Amino acid sequence: MFATTGILFFIWFLSSSLPPLTIANLNFNLTVPHLLPDPETVAYQVQRSVNDSFSRRQMLSIHSKGQSNSCQTGNPIDDCWRCDSNWQANRQRLADCGIGFGRAAMGGKGGQIYIVTDSSDSDPVNPRPGTLRYAVVQDEPLWIVFAADMTIKLKYELMMNSYKTLDGRGANVHITGGGCITLQYISNIIIHNINIHHCVPTGHTNIRSSPTHIGYRGKSDGDGISIFSSRNIWIDHCSLSYCTDGLIDAIMGSTGITISNNYFSHHDEVMLLGHDDGFTPDSAMQVTIAFNLFGEKLVQRMPRCRRGYIHVVNNDFRSWEMYAIGGSGNPTINSQGNRYIAPGNPNAKEVTKRVDTNAGDWSEWNWRTEGDIMVNGAFFVPSGEGLSNMYVKASSLPPKSAALVDQLTLNAGVFGGSRESRQSNSYPGDESTTSSGSSGSDGGGDYFGMIFGGGGMNSAPPPSLSVVNVVILTLFTVLVLYTNSNYDVLLSLTTLSL
Repeated sequence: MFATTGILFFIWFLSSSLPPLTIANLNFNLTVPHLLPDPETVAYQVQRSVNDSFSRRQMLSIHSKGQSNSCQTGNPIDDCWRCDSNWQANRQRLADCGIGFGRAAMGGKGGQIYIVTDSSDSDPVNPRPGTLRYAVVQDEPLWIVFAADMTIKLKYELMMNSYKTLDGRGANVHITGGGCITLQYISNIIIHNINIHHCVPTGHTNIRSSPTHIGYRGKSDGDGISIFSSRNIWIDHCSLSYCTDGLIDAIMGSTGITISNNYFSHHDEVMLLGHDDGFTPDSAMQVTIAFNLFGEKLVQRMPRCRRGYIHVVNNDFRSWEMYAIGGSGNPTINSQGNRYIAPGNPNAKEVTKRVDTNAGDWSEWNWRTEGDIMVNGAFFVPSGEGLSNMYVKASSLPPKSAALVDQLTLNAGVFGGSRESRQSNSYPGDESTTSSGSSGSDGGGDYFGMIFGGGGMNSAPPPSLSVVNVVILTLFTVLVLYTNSNYDVLLSLTTLSL
């Protein structure tokens, strides 16, 4: 009784002594950890890397007297490592090839090579050595590769630990089943050349996330990759489709993310960036979306953004049924050098959608289009500073023409994997899985239930919390609402309380 009274008094004291939280009294450029104060500089660097790669390609073409060079594609990520004919002997060079906001993701660089030899996933608490689950929960940096082609059908969410690389090069690797991949309160992850599909909700069980921590998990959403309060993440050359919720979702203060060279297909709500309009820490979210191919049978959210700064550059949008890029909560959208191919539906030609927001409220949002190609009646509605098309630093170097998108996205997805109509029959059971977008919808979802054991009236009860746990969780909630100055510390406290 005394502990409860003390907590309530502390909450009252904070609420009566601190001013209400508003955007006006937050300075994200100075106080949010890991926020780059000038995202336009990062956008400029991405453009420059593309231009440099194409310049090298042109020079090599001249010196080789017109002979094609399959190595120099003009894609700065691929050219960085694929030009080494002996790249398999130096796999970790990939970590030096990132661009955009996630370019600092180290993955398992500097760690040992760990070879997955066992495709089973029978025990989420005590995973067997040789399995993927065993590798990803270790504390030390690991560069994880695969001994042979394999399909890993997960029983539950794959909870990853920091400083890990999933490197599927040289093997045909599929991850499917329960979960699938969850990145929560971690950093420095690279996921490369993996097929991720047919991910379904699962949970209500204990799952190991490190050698020393086992936590109860409520029911997951069924995302392909779920990024929760994590940073320095790079997802490259993956093929994603047919998941129950989002293919990639990044929420709850996640930032420093690059999503590049991926192939997305057969899905409704493709990508969600941001928890909800009122979650102010997501204003620090900075994401680069580059050289991806948005393929057949996609509906919406490529991405759907809440707050933050999203740089969408040199992607190929070949299909949508509702819209391509949407948002609410005043995100900044910088669209450069993309190709948008509108569907035949005359009511779905607009690339952009301001979700549940009146025009008078979004007219000042900074949504910009530069160098984009609009096909089949597609049109992008700019706003805010985007109407003037003048961002001083980004405009000093024009984006590489969208006419070269075919070249930049030539190898999007898993290397050697089938795309477009050839992929329609590549996965068994396509008809049985629908992407309903249950908790990734605009109405929100039980995100806290996923962490603290919620999941509906019929879910199994989570372990009871001690008074200390309650105090820590209460303080975390109050402090997130009233300050953002020590966000990493708060996240650490929450993790400890689990």
